[in-house]
Amino acid sequence: MMTPQKPLGSGFGAATTADEVIAGIDLSGKTAIVTGGYSGLGRETARVLRAAGARVIVPARDMHRAREALVGIDVEIAPMDLLDPASIDAFAASFLESTPVLHMLINSAAIMAVPELTRDPRGYEYQFATNHLGHFQLTMRLLSALRNAGGARVVSVSSIGHRYSPVVFDDPNFERRQYTPWAGYGQSKTANILFAVALDQREKAHGIRAFSLHPGAIADTGLGKHIPREQLIAAGVLDEQGKPVRDPARHLKTIGQGAATQVWCATSPQLNGLGGVYCENVDVAAVMAQQPEKMDMADAMRLTGVVPYAIDPAFADELWGLSERLLNF
Repeated sequence: MMTPQKPLGSGFGAATTADEVIAGIDLSGKTAIVTGGYSGLGRETARVLRAAGARVIVPARDMHRAREALVGIDVEIAPMDLLDPASIDAFAASFLESTPVLHMLINSAAIMAVPELTRDPRGYEYQFATNHLGHFQLTMRLLSALRNAGGARVVSVSSIGHRYSPVVFDDPNFERRQYTPWAGYGQSKTANILFAVALDQREKAHGIRAFSLHPGAIADTGLGKHIPREQLIAAGVLDEQGKPVRDPARHLKTIGQGAATQVWCATSPQLNGLGGVYCENVDVAAVMAQQPEKMDMADAMRLTGVVPYAIDPAFADELWGLSERLLNF
């Protein structure tokens, strides 16, 4: 039976911080992997999990940058590039050789709104390859350790950007359709949600529960580096001086507030026995009654909830099959 996609009444809200979510939770003896864990929300998530007692491993494409960013946070850093299948396999093999159990996998790394159509060496569109396929491969390679935990969670950091596009199954790599930065990003974020739906259904019998979430729009993480400043000002993400606007009711959050939902998904006892749901503002999100035909960034900030196509079990199964084919699994 699938977990209903409706709010639980968690008692938290849009302004809740990751430190508030983790209060009273002891993660001693637990192991977590946090992709993107050396910048923005991933770094805050790694910090909070480590402070609660977990052993935290941060895979990093840029080891030097990761070491500098994580000074003062007692985490482990290991090389891995989500666009390099051999690198993912090597990271997973090294982890499994020394650690047979993984309790939390937080897939937080992402790229957003890449201006021009860019492909990886396999010919796959960059955002779909990084945000979804890389994390799909990593999760599958670590599956045995997640099963061994007897109660693991896999958390996929998605976005309200999923509203920009479903997964276009007959052309995910923009070979026959026009590329736009938001179509590429939206497709990859929808894939994050569908992956959580499919993974949860396949693995809950083995004790693995999966969640996806929208963290908020956090202007000072660097994720929006490809978005023109004028567009961010027009959307109300930045003020006229170019400074981040803080308004949690419109998803405009601090880094601490932005990391709260993924930390909640990874650790909260409120979610015991649940899974496969999309969350926002530290609760399970509602389903959107109607998706606007056209939507700009300012519109997205005013909306809450998940679009039905992103939690459709049939689409989730179709994405799973597509992912296996693209990765030659």
